[in-house]
Amino acid sequence: MASEVDKDYVAFEEKVKRTVYLDNLSPHVDDKHIKSAFSQYHGTLTNVRFIPNYTEPCYNAKCGLLEFENEEQAKEVIEMVSIFPFMILGMPRPVRALPATPEMFDDHPIKPGKKIQMYWLEPEDSNFEVAQTVKNLTMKHVAQRSFLHEKQLEEEEKLSNQQAETLKSYQQKYEMINSVLSGDIAERLAKHYGKHLTHY
Repeated sequence: MASEVDKDYVAFEEKVKRTVYLDNLSPHVDDKHIKSAFSQYHGTLTNVRFIPNYTEPCYNAKCGLLEFENEEQAKEVIEMVSIFPFMILGMPRPVRALPATPEMFDDHPIKPGKKIQMYWLEPEDSNFEVAQTVKNLTMKHVAQRSFLHEKQLEEEEKLSNQQAETLKSYQQKYEMINSVLSGDIAERLAKHYGKHLTHY
C-alpha cells in the first residue's frame, strides 16, 4: 500500500515539473483564449486549470496552471514569457510565468509521511492572538485585492473602448479613401493634375 502511495506522489511531482503557473490573467479569459495565446510558443499545452480566488467576489480566477508535455517545454515557456510580451485577445498582458509548486494543486496527493492536523483555538490558548492577527491580515488583504480587482476591470474596459474607437476611426478612413478612389472624384482629381488614372 505504501509503495502505491509513493508511486502516486512521484507521478504527481513529475506533473508539477512540467506545469507552469501563470498569474495576472483577466477574469474574462477562458481555456480557449489561453490555448490560442500559447499557440505562439513551441511547447504543446496539454491541460489548463484555472485557480479560483476564493477571497474575491464570484471567485474570479486570475491565475492558472498550464501543463505541458515535458519539463523542458515548461522551462522554455517560462523563459519566453519573461522576455517577450504575452498576447491575449490581441492585447499585451503583463503576466508572470513561474514554475508550479505542489501547494498550487488543490487535488494533490498526500506526501508520504506527512500529516496535517487542525484544531479549534480557544481565547485562552497561547496561539489565539497569533491566529487572530493572521485572520485580520487576511481580511485586510481581501479588501485590498477586491479594490485592485475593480480598478483592473475599469482599466481593461477603458482600453477596450479606446481600441474600439481606434478601429472605428480606421474603418471610416478606409471607407473614405475607397469611396474617393472608386468614384468620379478620382477622375476629376486625375484630370486636374494631368495624371492618367489606372483602374485595377
